Amino acid sequence: MKKIFNWSIWILVIAVGVAGCIKKKPIKKATKPNIVVLLADDLGWGDVQVYNPESKIPTPNLNNLAEEGMRFTDAHTASAVCTPTRYGLLTGRYPWRTRLKSGVLFPPANPLISHDRETLASLLKKQGYYTAGVGKWHLGLDWAMKNKNQIDFTQPISDSPVDHGFDESYIIAGSLDMPPYCYIKNNRVEAVPTKKVPKSLFGRPGLAVDGLKPEDVLPHFTDKVISIIRQHAQSRNGNPLFLYFPLNAPHKPVAPSREFQGKTKVGAYGDYVYEVDTMVGRVLDALKENGMYYNTLLIMTSDNGTSPNAAKTALARGHDVNGPFRGMKADIWEGGHRVPFFARWPGHIPAGVVQDETISLNDLMATFSAVTGGKLSPDAGVDSYNILPALLNKDLQKPIRPATVVASIDGYFGMRKGKYKIDWCAGSGGWAHPRTQEALKQGMPSIQLYNLDQDPGEQNNLYKEHPEMIREMETLMNQYITNGRSNKGPEEENWQGATDWKQINWTN
Repeated sequence: MKKIFNWSIWILVIAVGVAGCIKKKPIKKATKPNIVVLLADDLGWGDVQVYNPESKIPTPNLNNLAEEGMRFTDAHTASAVCTPTRYGLLTGRYPWRTRLKSGVLFPPANPLISHDRETLASLLKKQGYYTAGVGKWHLGLDWAMKNKNQIDFTQPISDSPVDHGFDESYIIAGSLDMPPYCYIKNNRVEAVPTKKVPKSLFGRPGLAVDGLKPEDVLPHFTDKVISIIRQHAQSRNGNPLFLYFPLNAPHKPVAPSREFQGKTKVGAYGDYVYEVDTMVGRVLDALKENGMYYNTLLIMTSDNGTSPNAAKTALARGHDVNGPFRGMKADIWEGGHRVPFFARWPGHIPAGVVQDETISLNDLMATFSAVTGGKLSPDAGVDSYNILPALLNKDLQKPIRPATVVASIDGYFGMRKGKYKIDWCAGSGGWAHPRTQEALKQGMPSIQLYNLDQDPGEQNNLYKEHPEMIREMETLMNQYITNGRSNKGPEEENWQGATDWKQINWTN
């Protein structure tokens, strides 16, 4: 009896040991890095302490990103406003090649990204990534319509992020001040907006889901992102994650959550930026807690400079939202499109490096392709350059980008080439004074040329001193337009084959 009992114990021990081995089987790590892109909405260069030591807003998590990774001092958006920048980021193509020549889309607007256009999500999905998008979309949706102006919210949306490479999406259609005010899960609204809300709540009147408050949106999106990270770690063993999180803040309505109200000395805008920083920290913590922190390439940036309307109180209290640069959101000047840009990838991107290479948000397409070993088709990422050598802090013999094109809200072009920056308009081309027509009436020249090495504030117009530089950049811009691309490859067509735009003025 004793002998049988002992054998029973050994069998039990062996069984438990086997079960333990099975239970503790190590999680298969993805061979490719997870890729996370965080895109703030209207976060300015001067808002972030590590860029602007005089900033009156605490940004500890963004400061930490700079310590653990790399920050760029010369990063640019394709446009000084939301929609076109997002198009450029997701497609690697200048947004002025589409039907959108100026301004932004307002829901219900037709989709700006065509079905045959490669996106970051579709590119990475081909490389085995699970792809998720959460936050502010603002690139148009194909709503079912009852009539020209009335959306049928009971019907599915025919064109949404899940039709452009995303396995799942959870978004708002446009900015948080644009109705309809509702969440959209994949291709259906999560709840039908039925309540008519006044302008005072979100910034514009329109239909909203009953009980939806602007201050709840940012933490709700962050909760969703954290849920996706957790779910991915638990159930998608061995597959890398691509997560695109375009935040809705600090764009107006400036609506910090209750716990952040009054946390800074520059009013609600400062509180909102502080909340953005905290939400970034929550995402980083989620990556840590789920074992994804050290195998993730994370990019954190902004879609353009700070909005003068949103930051009005902060400006009045001495907070310099865009640092040393002239202009703000919407403007052709540097303050409109030069943005903070952080990159973190442990073991690959060196820590604590400040990188001065000129880059564009359009460059994520070619860069992610290089990181994952993918190959872009000839018609994909036509204005995207691989900045991986800069991220790895390689010794670059020449600039990665021969030139970088930017645009203002009114559709005016600017181009950066080396130390020179040309603006093909009089005035700001946007909201700042003098605006274009105002500047022309004042007799200002219709072209501006600045040496940014000597004059980052764009005060000394050198258009008379360097006609050869103006001709050189005009020729290059003509090539970019005519070729349908700015990088190497076969010629492509712009929207409807257009090769010129009314905003271009080649007169000196």
